[in-house]
Amino acid sequence: MPLSEHEQRLLDQIEQALYAEDPKWANTVRISDPRSHYKRRLIRASIGFALGVVLLMVGVVINLIPLGVGGFVVMLAACLWGLSSWKRMNGFGDTAAASGGAPVPGKPARRANRGSFMERMEERWRRRHDEH
Repeated sequence: MPLSEHEQRLLDQIEQALYAEDPKWANTVRISDPRSHYKRRLIRASIGFALGVVLLMVGVVINLIPLGVGGFVVMLAACLWGLSSWKRMNGFGDTAAASGGAPVPGKPARRANRGSFMERMEERWRRRHDEH
């Protein structure tokens, strides 16, 4: 639904006030492609992973176990953060299909009402038992 002329003028005034107050933040927010945000997060995660490797190696070399464990934890956290950013950047983190929205293109549709895991296993067991 398009904005009325009055609403559009108000929006323009708010935008101009935002640019006047904090142009750097306004420029950051104005970025049209959200993937650039995830690219920055992915770069930071890569740097964090490298820092974790360094901490792990230093902990091993100077025989300081807590430092090595801390390096491993930093590596693990950086991997998880980077993976989540990569998935969102490439469109794998969409929650529309999970929340009942429109299906995501390229993803196979899940069967509706498949039953619980145990119900499916019991059904397989019955079929296998009936065949023999």
